[in-house]
Amino acid sequence: MKKTLAALGVLAATFAAANARADIGVAGEVGTTGFGFHATIPLTPNVNARVGLGYLGYSYSGRTSDMDYDLNLKAKTYDALLDWYPQKDSSFRITTGLAYNGNRIDVQGRSNASGRYTIQGNTYDATSFGKVTGKVDFNKVAPYLGIGWGRPSQKDKGWSFATDIGVLFQGSPKTTLTNSGCTAPAAMCNQFANDVAKENAALRDEVGKLKLYPVLRVGINYKF
Repeated sequence: MKKTLAALGVLAATFAAANARADIGVAGEVGTTGFGFHATIPLTPNVNARVGLGYLGYSYSGRTSDMDYDLNLKAKTYDALLDWYPQKDSSFRITTGLAYNGNRIDVQGRSNASGRYTIQGNTYDATSFGKVTGKVDFNKVAPYLGIGWGRPSQKDKGWSFATDIGVLFQGSPKTTLTNSGCTAPAAMCNQFANDVAKENAALRDEVGKLKLYPVLRVGINYKF
C-alpha cells in the first residue's frame, strides 16, 4: 500500500510537470493525525493532488463495565488526496482520497487498588493470574472525505495557512485480548482465560465508535 501511494505521488508530479505547472507547495501540520506534512501539486486550475504522512503517539486511560485499561494510541497514516476547489479564486476545498492506515491501540488491563481484576463477576488476584494485554486494529486501507482551506498553488511564492476537517473511514475495530503469566491452578487459569475472552467482546463494543476517525489538522504551507 505504501508503494501504491508513492506511485500516485510520482504520477501526479509527472502529470504536473507535463502541463508546465511548477507551483508545488509543502505543508507542515499538526492535529489528530499527529505531526506530519503534505506535498501539494496542481493538476488542473480547480484540482490539486496531495501526498503526505502523519504520526501521533498518545497514552490515556479507559474502561469497560468490568475493567480499567492503560491505552497507547499509535496513529500513523500515509495518504494520497485530491482537493477540488469549487471556485477558482477561493481557498475552500473539498477533499477525497485514500490512506494507508497504521492506526492501532495497545491495551493493558489495570488491576484495582487491591491488586485484583474483576471480570464477568469473578475476582482474580493479579499476582497469581498475570497480565491482561491486547491491541485494537483497524482496516489498513481507509477512505478519507473532508473539507478544508488552503491553496498554495494560487499564492505567490512564500508562506500561507492550511486547515483540514474530515473523517477517516477506518472500519469496525478488531480487538485481541489475552492473558499471560497465570500461576494459579490450571482450572482457575482456564476460567480466567474464558472470562478474558468474554471481556474481549466487551472491549470490542466499547471501541466500536472509533470506526470513524476524526481528522482536524492545521498547518503552514510554503510554495516554491
